[in-house]
Amino acid sequence: MDDRELNLVDHLEELRKRIIISALAFVVFFIVGFIYVDDIYKWFVGNEKLLVLGPSDIMWIYFMLATVIAVAGTIPVLALQIWLFVRPALKPNERRITLSYVPALFFLFIIGLAFGYFVIFPMVLDFLVNIGKDMFVTNFTAERYFSFILNMTLPFGVLFELPVVVMFLTSLGIINPFVLSKIRKYAYFVLIIIAIVITPPDFMSDFVVTVPLLLLYEISINLSKFVYRKRLKKQQEEETEEMVEA
Repeated sequence: MDDRELNLVDHLEELRKRIIISALAFVVFFIVGFIYVDDIYKWFVGNEKLLVLGPSDIMWIYFMLATVIAVAGTIPVLALQIWLFVRPALKPNERRITLSYVPALFFLFIIGLAFGYFVIFPMVLDFLVNIGKDMFVTNFTAERYFSFILNMTLPFGVLFELPVVVMFLTSLGIINPFVLSKIRKYAYFVLIIIAIVITPPDFMSDFVVTVPLLLLYEISINLSKFVYRKRLKKQQEEETEEMVEA
């Protein structure tokens, strides 16, 4: 077995270790979420009691809410494991910079969930209830209600991570602001489609969701420019030092 094969085996073993740690973190947070499902449920619905159509719905609610807690808690752990995996290939200054992205990923995910829950969810729910209030009696089942909440919040939790992900990839040299600027019109198209799909069919709702998504993309481009300039400056300084030493 040559050096390259040994290197590949070491990398795969390291990757396996990071995946196992992330999976264990997910399990731990899932158990914690499962224990506190009752408190989480009451936070969402207060003293109201939603309908269930069968015993399996109760367990489904437990698993769904516990999974959301597990995902939120695992994000910083997973980000840290990714950082530890790529750390050997990073320079000391790159290690410090990229490590700071780990807590940012968690906080942006929570901010995205909050935006979806406090802004998008009530707006969409009110719209849908009001258009049918003269025709239907609105009784919500627990399964449908929480599925609706997840559909209105989780996408924003993921999308709000875009700036940090872009900064991280730029610091690694995988992408740069020029590429992001070049594909801007395609990115805008995708983000607008996402906004239209997850909101009611009225202009104001589409506008309220589209604008933050487009702003996130522009913020990502500017942050990428900032990181890219710093990376180039550091590389030039290192090249200058090497020339002086030579």
